[in-house]
Amino acid sequence: MSIKNEFSKHANKYNDNNIIQQIIAKSLVRELKSKPKKILELGCGSGQVFNHINWEIDFYKAIDFSAQMCKLHPKNSKVEVKCHDFDSDEFLNEIKNDSYDIVLSSSALQWSKDLGKIIRNLSYVTKEINAVLFTSNTFKTIQNITNSKSPILSEDEIKKAFSQYFNCEFETIMYKLEFDNKKDLFNYIKNSGVSGGSNALDFKDAKKLYKEYGLNYLEFEVIFIKTFTKL
Repeated sequence: MSIKNEFSKHANKYNDNNIIQQIIAKSLVRELKSKPKKILELGCGSGQVFNHINWEIDFYKAIDFSAQMCKLHPKNSKVEVKCHDFDSDEFLNEIKNDSYDIVLSSSALQWSKDLGKIIRNLSYVTKEINAVLFTSNTFKTIQNITNSKSPILSEDEIKKAFSQYFNCEFETIMYKLEFDNKKDLFNYIKNSGVSGGSNALDFKDAKKLYKEYGLNYLEFEVIFIKTFTKL
């Protein structure tokens, strides 16, 4: 495992509250060692991963629990977009007889209620998974100030779930997203899709956070996972 730090400066210049998600989706595709023809993607959103697929495919199955996102995802004769919760038995039953060259997932699986169960079922339908997940160290300073616990999985929990069924390569990266002022920083927290529990803060804790948060950046820790053999 290697650990890197990367900065993305001046987030307020982007009219998008998902800039980190876009960066890691692009990185996920860029780091693929092959050009798979039959792909399953979990947590497809509006197509952040698919939009970087620049080779011919035979079939692409894209899954997301949000019907609005599914409507926005690109579609054609080779792309099937389904509205599913990837934790659900309905989804797992739908794919149990499938076979894929690879399963991709970007900034989604950290929300799973039972990641080990998903990875076990994916091991039946593919030999290779490339995924990137946010870890519970995202917004770590906010959690420390407000004495709150992250709602997403820890790095160790993620590694354990994947390592039960695959030999894996892990790489952890801390992105630090810089802002010109505190107002823009806190607006990003409010509107971004990765909350360290801050959206649930009461007025007293929110005021304390605004007063004591002394950094000009937000922390986003992500773990990149590549499986290379099944156990």
